[in-house]
Amino acid sequence: MSSFYTNESVFQVAFVTLVLGGGCALLAGRAIAATWRGIAVAIAAAFPMAAAVRFVHYALFNETLLSPKTYCLEVLVLLIVICLSFQRTRAVQMVRQYYWLYQQNGPLGWRLRQDAPAQVTAG
Repeated sequence: MSSFYTNESVFQVAFVTLVLGGGCALLAGRAIAATWRGIAVAIAAAFPMAAAVRFVHYALFNETLLSPKTYCLEVLVLLIVICLSFQRTRAVQMVRQYYWLYQQNGPLGWRLRQDAPAQVTAG
């Protein structure tokens, strides 16, 4: 950990990256899924969010602003949180919106109901 963050303790890193950045990623993943946008939008949102987290480390704890290793680590953490949040929200959304067609399949998925119509036709 000391090779990534030179001026901070583990608690400071955990607070800024996990609590502040992870909380923002959680809310962003929910909001992006709730507006029926794709996962690519959620993934793209993680990069500027990681830059903001990097800036907070720089501003509060005098870390290096442009550190590629720590930026990549923060992008990875935020990507994990934002993708999990997006998928959880989308699973709940699909089951709620199309309750006659899908049922919950674990915390992150959905599946076709046993009593679902065999073929849905448009028209």
